[in-house]
Amino acid sequence: MNDITMRMNADKYILSALQEDITSEDITTNSVMRESKAGAVELICKEDGIICGLEVFGRVFELLDESTRFDCTVKDGDEVKKGQKLGVIYGDIRVLLSGERTALNYLQRMSGIATYTRSVVELLKGTKTKLLDTRKTTPNMRIFEKYAVKVGGGCNHRYNLSDGILLKDNHIGAAGGVKQAVMMAKEYAPFVRKIEIEVEDLDMLKEALEAGADIIMLDNMSVEDMKKAVELTAGRAQTECSGNVTKENIARLTDIGVDFISSGALTHSAPILDLSMKNLHAV
Repeated sequence: MNDITMRMNADKYILSALQEDITSEDITTNSVMRESKAGAVELICKEDGIICGLEVFGRVFELLDESTRFDCTVKDGDEVKKGQKLGVIYGDIRVLLSGERTALNYLQRMSGIATYTRSVVELLKGTKTKLLDTRKTTPNMRIFEKYAVKVGGGCNHRYNLSDGILLKDNHIGAAGGVKQAVMMAKEYAPFVRKIEIEVEDLDMLKEALEAGADIIMLDNMSVEDMKKAVELTAGRAQTECSGNVTKENIARLTDIGVDFISSGALTHSAPILDLSMKNLHAV
């Protein structure tokens, strides 16, 4: 996440998070720190994992005081170990105290997603299948959570509803059927847009192929039917399987031969990575 991306897209969300945590003042900090005093605090890892969100972490403090400095010894995507010192934040002690929780919330959440994603990607090694995320993200956290999936080695599905066409069961119902939905999407959408459609059985698959869908999502189908679906598709469209995919059950899908596996669990079920700010002192 570069500086331009941060300023144009992320800053407004970080500021909103800070405003949520500090509606008028940090009364605790202000009661013990009546004036500015330079200080430093260490960022410590408390469990093994993949670190992600370091620029966001540092940006929290910069938005409170642009003179704050974060000297980091690791980068996003690095493996970190329990007890490892990841860096030191320098600045006004009041800023370090007031920004601590918001900064850690971002870093722990993003690192947890990257760590979980990496563990799932490892299970797909040796296959042609790519791991995708979904739109099942925390409101106002999508830019951070989808970035964390990429850092963990996964791929992003569409970012939002303006980013791509995915005809799901209710869209098909609204259109009056698979063929009608694909035809209407082709008529409406720019020719550069691929059309993906969700199917639940082999009859729907055949109809989607005949209609010329570009990507077919095999939703909550049995492993046996998904294998048949890949055979029937025979390269005429890309295939994606979806439906309650987690680290615990993805192994059953690795030899089906689909192009993509999407998993909402990457963003909605990943546990945080435990991190802490310790040893605050004046400098």
